[in-house]
Amino acid sequence: MKPLIYISGPYTKPDPVENTHKAIQIAEEIIRLGCTPYIPHLNLLWHLVYPHPIDFWYEMDIDILPRCDAVLRLSGDSRGADTEILLAQQLSIPIFYFLDELKSWKIQIGLKN
Repeated sequence: MKPLIYISGPYTKPDPVENTHKAIQIAEEIIRLGCTPYIPHLNLLWHLVYPHPIDFWYEMDIDILPRCDAVLRLSGDSRGADTEILLAQQLSIPIFYFLDELKSWKIQIGLKN
């Protein structure tokens, strides 16, 4: 089974569409590493159909994060991402800030593409 990688990063600042686009680009790189990305930013589409307060989305993301094998933190200020990183630390889920770190971790734990 491929590792499930949670993409944590800004959503609202500076723009949800721009940030979602960036997360999808990173997700493509994660797939090339042989992992499965989870992109919480895609809740943007759901929100367009059924709007909810931001805390609804944060709670849903926090419910999913413990099921992930690692977190890739994208750069930028984000209250939600900061909370996700704190939870990942509490759960001893590996956190990476660069794709190269994620690639090295995957090799270190003995997984190949």
